[in-house]
Amino acid sequence: QVQLVESGGGLVQAGDSLSVSCAASGRTLSSYVMGWFRQAPGKEREFVAAISWSGGNTYYADSVKGRFTISRDNAKNTVYLQMNSLKPEDTGVYYCAAGRAGYGSGLTFPSRYNYWGQGTQVTVSS
Repeated sequence: QVQLVESGGGLVQAGDSLSVSCAASGRTLSSYVMGWFRQAPGKEREFVAAISWSGGNTYYADSVKGRFTISRDNAKNTVYLQMNSLKPEDTGVYYCAAGRAGYGSGLTFPSRYNYWGQGTQVTVSS
């Protein structure tokens, strides 16, 4: 079993930067693909970014490409999402997720992941 806890959310203005973290306990994350998703009120949960177990491969949604960076520190059992040039449309609850299957197809689908955190709120004001 893996427990995931997100932190670092908050209220920022458009154009600001924010970093959110996901700390794991229970098992080491080193063998898991990690992903970040977000959900705005009234909308479905959407994929943001994913990273392979080694950190050598990353994948981003088109809407955040060039602005967000996903990274991981397996020694600290933590995954990060650095968000720059934030826009109001980036507002939502941000969730991290861990998937047992290897890095590959299906990374954008929530069903691909086995464990989820409780989420952290990110609000970007205009």
